[in-house]
Amino acid sequence: MGENGSILVVNAGSSSLKFSLFRLDAADALQLAVRGQIDGIGTMPRLKAKDVAGKTLVERDLSLEEAREVKDAIGLAGAWLREQFPGEQLLAVGHRVVHGGADYSQPVRVDEAVFTALEKLTPLAPLHEPHNLAAIRALRETRPELPQVACFDTAFHRSHPQLADLYALPWEYYEAGVRRYGFHGLSYEYIAATLPQAAPEIADGRVIVAHLGSGASLCALRAGQSVDSTMGFSPLDGIPMGTRPGAIDPGVLLYLVGQRGMTPAALEKLLYKESGMLGLSGVSNDMRQLLESPEPRARLAVDYFVHYVAKEVGALAAVLGGLDGLVFTAGVGENSPVIRARILQACAWLGVTLDPDANQRGDARITAPDSAVSAWVIPTNEELMIARHTYRCVIAV
Repeated sequence: MGENGSILVVNAGSSSLKFSLFRLDAADALQLAVRGQIDGIGTMPRLKAKDVAGKTLVERDLSLEEAREVKDAIGLAGAWLREQFPGEQLLAVGHRVVHGGADYSQPVRVDEAVFTALEKLTPLAPLHEPHNLAAIRALRETRPELPQVACFDTAFHRSHPQLADLYALPWEYYEAGVRRYGFHGLSYEYIAATLPQAAPEIADGRVIVAHLGSGASLCALRAGQSVDSTMGFSPLDGIPMGTRPGAIDPGVLLYLVGQRGMTPAALEKLLYKESGMLGLSGVSNDMRQLLESPEPRARLAVDYFVHYVAKEVGALAAVLGGLDGLVFTAGVGENSPVIRARILQACAWLGVTLDPDANQRGDARITAPDSAVSAWVIPTNEELMIARHTYRCVIAV
């Protein structure tokens, strides 16, 4: 394909746009060239980007007029990339799309029919899907000839057995799409693809992957296939997160609406923006700040997080019929020895024996050689996963 061909990966949110450029080398292998983001879209926009070695290439404030919406940010990112890499041949764009519904179990090249179908999924992920689609729409308007690929956070979990996807509601709701989808699938797919090289002794076994970041979930893998996960119909379910509560009794929601008069919009704000570690602690949604804080409620929030992660590890181990390995990934999972140690100590009954020194160093394997269940730290790379999918959909056909 030539050394100048490249794939752009886009992850558009409500107030940020993350982008990565991957070049195809002479052997058509994907090599990261630059990673950047525009934060504060619509409020205080700022462009930042670094090269593959971590060197800062740009860091500057933008005017509100320059980046009021996602489509503006797409234009700015594109203009900066053209300036930084003149003559670069952009071959395709891959997008992270949070929800693929029941129909999309694989990445798909976006045409008019696919785009229309994805728009209909917006009610399933109202805080994510519109922004994912806004980036696709902006590029369709400005670069209609450029192939675009939608890569879904739900797709990897379509291998679930039906039992794992059901809610105990009348069947008509399942047929209408009310089911457990699972999320963070691009991260889990990357880890599953990496296990044969990173941890070959567990790659074909029973593994729980803990994607622990501001958004957090767990996934049970059997021989690299997703069989169950903690997130369900929406990214609100499962373990507690930075600003999301995780699993919650539906009766609480009925009470908030019926007795406290909370509107759907207020309830949405509460569940997505004001709960989780932030709501419990009253201090922060950032695990680093919570671990450093002397506030009792900050300590309580950390205790709560560890308790529920360990609880869900036990549940998924039961689904798998035992456990061979546990993998930590994402921001907290990759970078917090304290949280990893506390979770593994709570899971000691499963046969996990921590190696404290290996854990503190952040080694790939952080359990003792004689540990019946091994634990690992494996960095995730959702952007590379999207680039690979885009390559396969558009270029390697």
